Order: sequence, then structure tokens, then C-alpha cells
Amino acid sequence: MLTNETLNTLNTRRSCRAYADRPVEAEKIEAILKAGTYAPTAMGQQSPVIVAVVNKEVRDHLSRMNAAVMGSDKDPFYGAPVDLVVLADTRQPNWKADGSLVMGNMLNAAASLGLGSCWINRAYEMFETEEGKALLKEWGVPNAEYLAGVGNCVVGYGVPGGEKPAAPRKENYVVYVR
Repeated sequence: MLTNETLNTLNTRRSCRAYADRPVEAEKIEAILKAGTYAPTAMGQQSPVIVAVVNKEVRDHLSRMNAAVMGSDKDPFYGAPVDLVVLADTRQPNWKADGSLVMGNMLNAAASLGLGSCWINRAYEMFETEEGKALLKEWGVPNAEYLAGVGNCVVGYGVPGGEKPAAPRKENYVVYVR
């Protein structure tokens, strides 16, 4: 079977659910963000916006907001020090797909740099609240009134056991039409 560095990353990346208390280097965060900005978007419209949260207090606040959506007080970000919030412009009909592709690019970019990552849901609910909308305004996010949350891409250095092995691929995952 054909393989290369990119295919290896795509085939081996797993969600990480336990992180070391260690900061992520700025150049690695920048590389992940750049990969996100190069994700395909419908008609090249670039509807997503990424908010890079590296401030611990803000990260912790977002974690609490996310946990509240679940009715929990546990850290849904699993201790990851970085939260890359992906939002997208709902005026674009493909905003969810566009934001999902940005998330995928960033998750895979993190893995390629030796970092753990995980897609954390509930960004939509977080930024639909008055508190979430106020944060977007406070941060100076352009066109915030049109943005909806797609996901939180948490990133950090994983600890042993933070990633589980891949589940076997399901039968009939691919159907050929020849």
C-alpha cells in the first residue's frame, strides 16, 4: 500500500484526552493555525474564523462554559493548555462544512508536530449565549454577530495513555462503484 508522511499522520492521529502541564511553543501554534487557514472552503469564501486562546485564565473560563453546557464541572478540555476555537459565518450556506475542514486540518497539523489534540464539541452552544457573544465582541472578532461555533480544537503535549489505539475499521466503510 502507498504511504508517505502525510498519509501516515492521517492514519495514525488519534484524539488525546490527557495532557501534560506544559506550554506549547508559539511556532507550533502558528503552524497549526496556518494549516487551519489553508483548509478548503466552499468557493474559497473562507467563512471560518479561528480564535487562538493561549491565555490560561481565558482557556479555563471557556472550559467552564463548555462544561456548563453538559451540566458538568469537569474539564472537558482534558487539561490541554491551548484552545483553538473555530467559528464560521452563518451567512455562508456551507459554514459548518467549512469550519469542520479547518478543524480537521488543525487536528492533523498538531499530530504532525508531535502534539496531541481533540475536537471538543459544544462551541455552538457556548457562543450562542450572551456571555459567548460578549466574549467575541471583547476579543474584537470581526462580524461576530454572524458567527456560530463549530468546535474547540484543544492542543497540547499528550501524556502516556492519553490516546487510545484506533478501533478496527468497520466493515463496508468503503463501497466501490466500478
